[in-house]
Amino acid sequence: MLWRKAFCGGVLGLALSLAGLAAQAEPRCRIAFDVGSSGVRVGASNSAAQAQVDIDYLTPLWAGRGLEDTVVPTAAALNKLPIDAGLSAQCDRVAGTFSAWRLAWQQSAGDTAALMARLQAETRVAVLVLPQSVEGAYAYASARQALGSRLTTSHVLDIGGGSLQIAGERTTYGQALGQKSWHQRLCTTLRQSAVASCELQPMSAADLQTARRLLDEQFSDMAATLGPRTTLTAISRPVTRGVAPAVHLLVAGKTEPLDPLSAQDISNAIQQMAGLSGGDMAARLATPSSYATYLLSDMLLLEGLLRATGGTHIQVIEGTLSILPALLSDDIAFQWSAHYACYLERFKASGPNAYFSDPATCPSP
Repeated sequence: MLWRKAFCGGVLGLALSLAGLAAQAEPRCRIAFDVGSSGVRVGASNSAAQAQVDIDYLTPLWAGRGLEDTVVPTAAALNKLPIDAGLSAQCDRVAGTFSAWRLAWQQSAGDTAALMARLQAETRVAVLVLPQSVEGAYAYASARQALGSRLTTSHVLDIGGGSLQIAGERTTYGQALGQKSWHQRLCTTLRQSAVASCELQPMSAADLQTARRLLDEQFSDMAATLGPRTTLTAISRPVTRGVAPAVHLLVAGKTEPLDPLSAQDISNAIQQMAGLSGGDMAARLATPSSYATYLLSDMLLLEGLLRATGGTHIQVIEGTLSILPALLSDDIAFQWSAHYACYLERFKASGPNAYFSDPATCPSP
């Protein structure tokens, strides 16, 4: 699939252009909405103000209900968040959606397109389902802008709720395996449970072997896609506030996170944790059970990523990252807002890859 391959041609040009966010002149103000797996955040090109609201997009999808349950709160967010942030009512508006909406298209392209049309009619916001490679470009541009000289690796690892991205200056890789979706996959495979927050622990040696095999199969094309000498910096909270401090406590007996975080230390921590119940692990790490639920599956995911890239360690840097500046600077996204009916027709046929077609070839709106 295109979204799992390296950048090429015009897509690469778009991704790299996002790095010069501040230098790009815009004829009108813009408002962008980042619609992630867990909520909506808004920002504007002419204001530093932002606002956000929590909305769970993954649970109804996993239950087979599509995104119908989310229409009302999403429409409310698209209408109300700019007001909450004090943003101009006259700006052009685009919403970028990601892993949850890509899954919705896979489940029912027609229903998802119809829902998007309803949202646009009710809010005047063009809702776009962006390809994984574009999401990766946003993540890398945002990380480079936020971290500056602290970013010394070839790629940035961003683990969200529904997907992960390994984004670099020239290549990117993505999978629909985020913190919640990977945990849900293990629940289905190991516990035959449709409940995403099932109790995975304790995990036997056979369970660990199965989990590692699943990841090796899922990531079998990663090395070829990213190329040789891939090095990673993890920027998202599942690693910076979850895996890294937990591994350090288990391996070194300290609470400060390890940087860099080694593959060997992660594997050692997995062995220590696997035989514990969820409650015992939460007590040992002095962390709430709601946070501890995902720790072991997150460690397995990170271990699998390092195994797939041939890496021995991963840098860990937490920064305040936002894809909103990148989305606000994406001319293609805002061109689609002027040809939205055409976009929806192409979306029904080719899904997120509709973004890569040329808005100039659409009939005049």
